[in-house]
Amino acid sequence: MVDWLKNAIFYEIYPQSFADTNADGIGDIQGIIDHLDYIKELGCNALWLNPCFESPFLDAGYDVSDYMKVAPRYGTNADLRRLFDEAHSRDMHVMLDLVPGHTSWEHPWFWESMKPEKNSLSGRYVWTDDAWKDFDGVGSVKGFLRGMSDRNGSVGVNFYAHQPCLNYGFYEISDPAWQQPMDSEDALATREAIKDIMRFWLQMGCDGFRVDMAGSLVKNDPDQEGTIALWQDFRDFLDKEFPDAAMISEWGQPDRSLRSGYHMDFMLHFGPSHYTDLYHGDDPWFTRKGTGNAKDFIDYYKKCYEPTNGKGMICVPSGNHDMERLTKWLDEEEVKIVFAFLLSLPGAPFIYYGDEIGMKYLADVVSVEGGYIRTGSRSPMQWNSGLNAGFSDGKAEDLYIPIDPSDDRPTVEKALADPNSIYHEVKKLIEIRKSIPVLQSEARIEFLYCEDHAYPLAYRRTNGQDSVLIVLNPSGKEASFPYDGVLGETIYQNGGELKFENGALTVPAATAVFVREKR
Repeated sequence: MVDWLKNAIFYEIYPQSFADTNADGIGDIQGIIDHLDYIKELGCNALWLNPCFESPFLDAGYDVSDYMKVAPRYGTNADLRRLFDEAHSRDMHVMLDLVPGHTSWEHPWFWESMKPEKNSLSGRYVWTDDAWKDFDGVGSVKGFLRGMSDRNGSVGVNFYAHQPCLNYGFYEISDPAWQQPMDSEDALATREAIKDIMRFWLQMGCDGFRVDMAGSLVKNDPDQEGTIALWQDFRDFLDKEFPDAAMISEWGQPDRSLRSGYHMDFMLHFGPSHYTDLYHGDDPWFTRKGTGNAKDFIDYYKKCYEPTNGKGMICVPSGNHDMERLTKWLDEEEVKIVFAFLLSLPGAPFIYYGDEIGMKYLADVVSVEGGYIRTGSRSPMQWNSGLNAGFSDGKAEDLYIPIDPSDDRPTVEKALADPNSIYHEVKKLIEIRKSIPVLQSEARIEFLYCEDHAYPLAYRRTNGQDSVLIVLNPSGKEASFPYDGVLGETIYQNGGELKFENGALTVPAATAVFVREKR
């Protein structure tokens, strides 16, 4: 494990929505630099930046047209280097978002690949050998394009039509006329091109990468064994050249991603995780209604956690740019208990910008840059009560996404002034986590109580020297569970007092408690 990653607490920044310093309505790198002290004061010591590279922005920058150039709307490569330097001077680290599965259809690689004459980039993308052939039944290909050029073939795409798949080969070949093996010259050339991109930014001062769609690169790879082998090759490359570079996967299957050589894996909100059962939807577990269910999520978490054997981390974020915000379903007091949960789990916590002040999900905004339903979670950061909530000195109609129009919209200014705000609760929880090793990333977790559609949730963090019991009851009624330990000092309390009686602990309604256990 990379040393700095062991106790990292991440703050995710959506660059176009964080802080605008040149009044064009779009956030920029200078805006991030200007607010590094705010992030550090909150307690976060690492940043994850969503893609900031040159792009036509049909998918908010996840459609890259030049991996080695900062998009002009954000600044320059020199600005990004300065962000790395400024972060490092504050003992903070910066992760960039790497998108290795596809490019924009405006990338020069793709224009070369569309030419009918064979050239060095003809095999950079996944093409069939005939325009009448499609990708029916081909694993990890979400669609295709044809008729865009004189090349006789169809090209696979990843989800959006403007994102052609890069070619890393096929694990299982069903049509040898056009499907290349993983060790083909073209597939290996794609790997090397991505390594060159990683070298470029790591040499500039980047501390690592969060990797988009990490489990989807090799095609016809039903058990992802080919993709695992691919990333193991990248792991070897990094170990030799950049041993301190951190790698975090958007995969959602830690048993696979950590075997691939990633340091951490996100517990994704889609797929089999049941992550959204916790604080999304009509009946989330973290509400006072007390009718939600956390058990399916905890069962999946335990299934993923056990194979890690302490060699990697599972990360559960407060939210991200692809999810509706917590406050769509939860009020401020419920959100505080969510953060007690997130900041007491193993692995590195991730806080999505604005979640620490309770920014709202904006349901009625028009889609921007391929955001669709996600656009409402990408609105500008709300700093103060001034023009455009302090995000920009530009005209309101020029803003990337409209500001929350509510009179009572939360702002950093209000949150700092209110000792009972979500911000201060998050800051307190981070301080506690940093001060107590057993609450940090690598100490083990043992779930003591989590039953179907029941409350509370109780788990223990241990490291051989210390043991802390965490009990969470967001419901509106007190709840009990059998407990055979011995309680010591209370480390953190939001709500009422625990009661121990007849072999059971009772936790009051709407309460989160961390208690040291006597050994």
